[in-house]
Amino acid sequence: MSSFPVSAESQLAQRMAELGVNEAEIEETFVRSGGHGGQNVNKSSTCVMLHHRPTGMQVKCQTTRQQGLNRFIARRLLLDKIERLKRGFVERERMEKEKIRRQKRKRSRRAKDRMLADKAHHAAKKGNRRPASFD
Repeated sequence: MSSFPVSAESQLAQRMAELGVNEAEIEETFVRSGGHGGQNVNKSSTCVMLHHRPTGMQVKCQTTRQQGLNRFIARRLLLDKIERLKRGFVERERMEKEKIRRQKRKRSRRAKDRMLADKAHHAAKKGNRRPASFD
């Protein structure tokens, strides 16, 4: 990662350490970009493709005509994706546990009485809906 600015390199390294991503887990390939750019696009491989082996995520970046800057942006995008994945799983697990905890907790006597009163009230309302009989 020596082609990045020093502060950007340290930020990326710090973020990779926080997420538990090693540089060895990332497979980096360079491809020729497409689109505008003329002969430069056809000659140099400025498009960067990153593949994170453990998660199977892939990122492709060709926003600029500079390979070094595309490498930095691609790494940042990959880390964003990995972070969303990890945060999503953590949040989902926490919500599942909280739901189970709420379902298992015991109701207080007052809440139980209120629930039974509501049920009785609802049953009375439904009882009044019976069709009228013509005798």
